[in-house]
Amino acid sequence: MTGENLVSAYVSDAERDAEASVRPKRLDEFIAQHRVRDQLDLLLKGAMRRGSPPDHILLSGPPGLGKTTLANIVAAELGSGIRVTSGPAIERSGDLAAILTSLAEGDVLFIDEIHRIARPAEELLYSAMEDFRVDVVVGKGPGATAIPLDVEPFTLVGATTRSGLLTGPMRDRFGFVAHLDFYTPAELEVLLRRSARILGVPITDEGAAEVAGRSRGTPRIANRLLRRVRDFAEVRADGVVTLETSRAALTVYDVDALGLDRLDRAVLTALVDSFRGGPVGLSTLAVAVGEQPDTVEEVCEPFLVRAGLLARTPRGRVATEAAWHHLGRTPPNGTFGTDTPSAPDLFSAQADQP
Repeated sequence: MTGENLVSAYVSDAERDAEASVRPKRLDEFIAQHRVRDQLDLLLKGAMRRGSPPDHILLSGPPGLGKTTLANIVAAELGSGIRVTSGPAIERSGDLAAILTSLAEGDVLFIDEIHRIARPAEELLYSAMEDFRVDVVVGKGPGATAIPLDVEPFTLVGATTRSGLLTGPMRDRFGFVAHLDFYTPAELEVLLRRSARILGVPITDEGAAEVAGRSRGTPRIANRLLRRVRDFAEVRADGVVTLETSRAALTVYDVDALGLDRLDRAVLTALVDSFRGGPVGLSTLAVAVGEQPDTVEEVCEPFLVRAGLLARTPRGRVATEAAWHHLGRTPPNGTFGTDTPSAPDLFSAQADQP
């Protein structure tokens, strides 16, 4: 994985096995998200005492925070099997019907990115969630016949990074809805020490703190950075992840003290140096850094906005005072984002609205 996407919260297919090796297997091993963890514990223990499947569960939040891990933990706590699929993979209602009818009693069905499920499949899922029954339509036109099929009682665990895209009827059918928040650096330190023990990586408290501080509050990024720092420590140091080793390794991978990578800094540098802090439109900014607009908007901007380095305004993107200081520049006088833009900025503000 290159330095450009080392701090991306999205997981690649090649990374799934490495990520699975450090995932907690039980609820008491899950670090942070204390409120969600306690609520889930009550939900699962209550269902097991009643001898019935728990309510359907919806997990929302940014990628990399543990939604898939929690789905596997739910199945493990219930002692049930789990079937894993994703919203984009379910293109037809027949695909979903085949999955539902293959579930055993008490199984967990995990649908990642559930907001992207096809509408016909979503409507089929309604009756399965409520009545444990699906109606499969056979034939076309006037001769079409709906055949009702019973489904074994199951628990649906849906995960979404964009809960606002879920339809109202779908959201209302979940009995338990939880939102996962970003981790604090202290929580990531605990997670990194646990992952280091599993991977057999010697790590100091200072080394864990340094990696945690550059992980954007995301466990997936923290574990990924730990593996890269481990490589550096084994090849160019004594194999121990220390403060100095972590800093040297993350410098090699272009991850700075705030967790920004090359593309993040390129966006801020373009805003500050080429457009005097903005405002500038998204497409113009993307051209300036040589990337696609959706890459800048979906990969870079969420963290830059959360870190207080970039602001989205009606007139375009604006670099904050913190961004100027982070790049080692002297910010201009006046209120940010309200100065009259130059001719190129006026063009982007009018013809390239965000």
